[in-house]
Amino acid sequence: MLKIAIPNKGSLSQGAMELIQKAGYKCRRASKELYCADTANKVEFYFLRPTDIPKYVEAGIFHFGITGRDITHDSTLKVEESVALGFGKARMMYITPGDFNLKGLQDFEGKRIACSYPHLINEHLKANGITAEIIKLSGAVEISLQLGIADFAADVVETGTTIKQAGLKVVGEPILLSEAILVSKDKQTETLPQAELFLKRIKGIIVARKYLMVEFDIPTTKLEAACQIAPGLESPTISPLRDKEWNAVKVMLKSSEVNAIIDELSHIGAKAIIVTEIRTCRI
Repeated sequence: MLKIAIPNKGSLSQGAMELIQKAGYKCRRASKELYCADTANKVEFYFLRPTDIPKYVEAGIFHFGITGRDITHDSTLKVEESVALGFGKARMMYITPGDFNLKGLQDFEGKRIACSYPHLINEHLKANGITAEIIKLSGAVEISLQLGIADFAADVVETGTTIKQAGLKVVGEPILLSEAILVSKDKQTETLPQAELFLKRIKGIIVARKYLMVEFDIPTTKLEAACQIAPGLESPTISPLRDKEWNAVKVMLKSSEVNAIIDELSHIGAKAIIVTEIRTCRI
């Protein structure tokens, strides 16, 4: 049986279960169960704390685990990042009082920095020649500045709203760009038949989320121009319509570019433009 560790709560858990279910696996958790099995696909899922998952994966207890890149980097454990999953995105940032004007990382020299990722922050400071006192906290590090136990802080930031509300601000460049990742013990683990299939299915969902299927009708005289505007991955699928002066075109496009492209297609005379989501794909 393929064994996979999933975060037991929070946005990482929700995103992981949604991704796995879309990949065709039965992964449902009733109440606070720590385990469920998809016997048809021969996969077992275990629900654990995200910070513990890299430990179990490194030990070979699980073939794969889903956790955050920030957690993996801070753990110092030797696991392989198999694929970035595209959700749970956040920035690891330094945090200062709202009225503090940071000139550079040298301002942190000899100061107290509160964080939940001591190894990650310490390594970043060392790489920049800075020596500071790291104060490890389990969470809500921004309150440490208000209570006076730290001069600055470092934490994972999504929107930054909570930090602003506390009268603080994020400064400098991101220490780390984090997101949910699928980790394995090593590359060899990924070559196991069931592991390879799981990885292909997951990648299929991730790729599909980056693309949309666009269909439209275009006059024959504008067909070449339309293909230049929307070339697709290899080339568009073109089908003649009953009216010989028109053609139907179907093409796979990056979702980030679709709106601009359909504006151009409409401008040159395309009609009946339809955009649909892609559930999964293999490229």
